[in-house]
Amino acid sequence: MKVDDLGTPVPVPEPPAGLVSLVPSLTESVEATVPGVLVGATDYCVHPPGLVTTRIGGSKYPRIDDVIALRPRLVLANVEENRPEDVARLREHGVPVWVTAAPADVPSALRSLRRLCGDVLGVPAPDWLGEAEDVWAAVEPVRATAIVPVWRRPWVVLGRDTFAGDVLRRIGVGNVFGDAGERYPRPTIDALRAVLADGRADCVVLPDEPYRFTADDGPEAFPGVRSVLVSGRHLTWWGPSLRTARSVLRDACHVVSPAAPGVSGPVRRGRPG
Repeated sequence: MKVDDLGTPVPVPEPPAGLVSLVPSLTESVEATVPGVLVGATDYCVHPPGLVTTRIGGSKYPRIDDVIALRPRLVLANVEENRPEDVARLREHGVPVWVTAAPADVPSALRSLRRLCGDVLGVPAPDWLGEAEDVWAAVEPVRATAIVPVWRRPWVVLGRDTFAGDVLRRIGVGNVFGDAGERYPRPTIDALRAVLADGRADCVVLPDEPYRFTADDGPEAFPGVRSVLVSGRHLTWWGPSLRTARSVLRDACHVVSPAAPGVSGPVRRGRPG
């Protein structure tokens, strides 16, 4: 019997087999480490490309009956991405569920992945995990401060103690809402514009998930301000993508001398126009 991130005892199959993943980043991590053990995954589990497994719906609203029908030996879930009632229903049907925590920073995410590899998959830490640990060890000085929306209608932004916020902090981009009382505050658009107008933030960082911000959907809400479009997978996933996420995000958010306002360019320091 092993204990998951929340301290719940979980009967883990040995050897690992018959797993269902309700979390895209965990799906990628498992398949990259022990290929072939997944019998089910969500529709949003698109990495690694070409993954062939039974699809069981979305992460937030999976088809629990379909999961149960697969007779999985273990289901992988996350306390933030998956609903507690779905986890409870699976357990009521005798399906063991390993629940990962919502990491507050990169080191805690990496520790969770090490436990997943050792306690669930029964293997030493893979090369991709060691590389990610090396890549993310350094914390760069803050050279710009950003607002980081993750949803609109209503607007939701990164607040305190979030993995994505720590990712940005480690490449030198501070989060203006990093000291907020909530992990995901819901300020009004007027409040966000006021933060930019008074110089507390230099730019807006817009990922393409969970809300799919694009050049035509998001930047127009912040006229005259630098909007940086980034990969949500590199900003919010913890798994093999962490090997390249630092360089990808630094290229998207690098700090240079002031430039004309626009979209997807470098972060600029200074009062927005």
